[in-house]
Amino acid sequence: MVASEKLVHTSDTHTVTNQPPALQDYNLYSNDKALVECIAKEGAAWADERLKAFGQLIGREETIRLGYLANENTPVLKTHDRFGHRIDEVEFHPAWHQLLSMSVENRLTNLPWVEPKSGAHVARAAMMYLMVQVEAGHMCPVSMTFSCVPALKKQPDVLAAFEAALMSNEYDSRFIPAGEKRGLLVGMSMTEKQGGSDVRANTTEGKPVNSRGPGQLYQLTGHKWFCSHPMSDAFVMLAQTEGGLSCFLVPRFSPSGERNQIRLQRLKSKLGNRSNASAEIELENAQGWLINEEGRGVATIIEMVSHTRLDCALSSAGLMRQALTQALHHVQYRSAFKKRLIEHDLMRNVLCDLALESEAATVLTMRLARAYDAGQADRKEEHFRRIATAVAKYWICKRAPSHVYECLETLGGNGYVEESLMPRLYREAPVNSVWEGSGNVICLDVLRALTNEPETAAVLLDEIKQVAGQNKELDVQIAHAEALIARKAEREARNLVEHLAVLLQAKLLVESAPQAVSDAFIESRIKGGWGRTFGTLSYDVDTQTILERAF
Repeated sequence: MVASEKLVHTSDTHTVTNQPPALQDYNLYSNDKALVECIAKEGAAWADERLKAFGQLIGREETIRLGYLANENTPVLKTHDRFGHRIDEVEFHPAWHQLLSMSVENRLTNLPWVEPKSGAHVARAAMMYLMVQVEAGHMCPVSMTFSCVPALKKQPDVLAAFEAALMSNEYDSRFIPAGEKRGLLVGMSMTEKQGGSDVRANTTEGKPVNSRGPGQLYQLTGHKWFCSHPMSDAFVMLAQTEGGLSCFLVPRFSPSGERNQIRLQRLKSKLGNRSNASAEIELENAQGWLINEEGRGVATIIEMVSHTRLDCALSSAGLMRQALTQALHHVQYRSAFKKRLIEHDLMRNVLCDLALESEAATVLTMRLARAYDAGQADRKEEHFRRIATAVAKYWICKRAPSHVYECLETLGGNGYVEESLMPRLYREAPVNSVWEGSGNVICLDVLRALTNEPETAAVLLDEIKQVAGQNKELDVQIAHAEALIARKAEREARNLVEHLAVLLQAKLLVESAPQAVSDAFIESRIKGGWGRTFGTLSYDVDTQTILERAF
């Protein structure tokens, strides 16, 4: 046999069959029926065309490819240049910059601040939810830049110096002083190795350069255990002052134009979020402006934390949706045991259960975004936002890893391979549970809200009770939640928060989803308990309606 004949024969054994086509060149927004309905319901119908265009842009083959490239080519720390000068820079792959440019140009960093109209937070939330499905790592600087504005508003003179660039939709990757840039990114660095979530244990010190007080320049000395996206143009930080724990805006370049004394010690080697750099940093008389009064650090930064917690919930909901999308796409094409996977009843049960969880996460995050649209003028919505943000952040972020895993398993061995996207989604899923407060921290925050702001409980229960009398099982669990709220026992905190989250999701589904969806959710999550594996829905669930909606 000649060599050419041998090659032909070998290639014949590699004919590819029974594999799905690549999922690309589709509209992430238009194909998500639950999200489209939420946009109308939560007051952002004006953004529908905008979201369609965005969904088409990020569903393109080349955009999806950027997500792969950014994660395959991880950031590299450069502490010194070739002459030995300290530079403290991080190099990113061009794909990272292209993704950030796309997000900034579409105003994921500032839409509600630039267009402060009804539904702006909902529209921006939808874009966050969609973009994280393509690449999650770069959403960290996007979220922090968006969320820093409410904190900086506590110090209008400092905000004014940066406002034009913060409100820009131009991504400027140059490493130069903030005042020379066309657009800015702002990061956050709070935790220290000895304290973690207990930021009041921070030891970094802030001392005034000249005068003491709001808006004045201080020098910070200490360390930060996690600094996400250290190439941001400035950071919101906490440090101890004579007046107590205080909030500062610390730029990468000092006011005089020199590189600020922020030393990047090392980059963290993380489970996921690999495209994004997270650094351990040291501050040696780094200069920054005091935001608000000394001793008001936690009170100042809490608004930033609230918005980033919303983004944690949005990101987890987005990851769940993308994992479900990948699973649904796979089962339509893959055959096993003489039938397509989607034709197997047990697989349909699993997919329906996953679809219920995904839609419940979507409706809760979009309803929560509407509460942010209301602003502080609406006290009822402000109370709802206060407690529902923590509840949603806890529950949706907890559910994401198991949800994404089950979707991965739908693809079998193919789902365990990096090229399938599923491993990246799975690695990303846990980060939102530990970022901006782990589970116990969030539950304690809910108890704090119920104790110090009892109106929050009344508002949340009133929201849930809007569907009282429509489902017997729902009514029973509402009464149980009221008993848990009355006790406010720390040992029951997780039980309480989970009850509130599932009840709130059930209420929203009863209100807007087809009855087949809400009935299946209530029967499986409330009547049947919510500790089971996915795929254990009862025999009489309307799988056809649920799956058609999910597809």
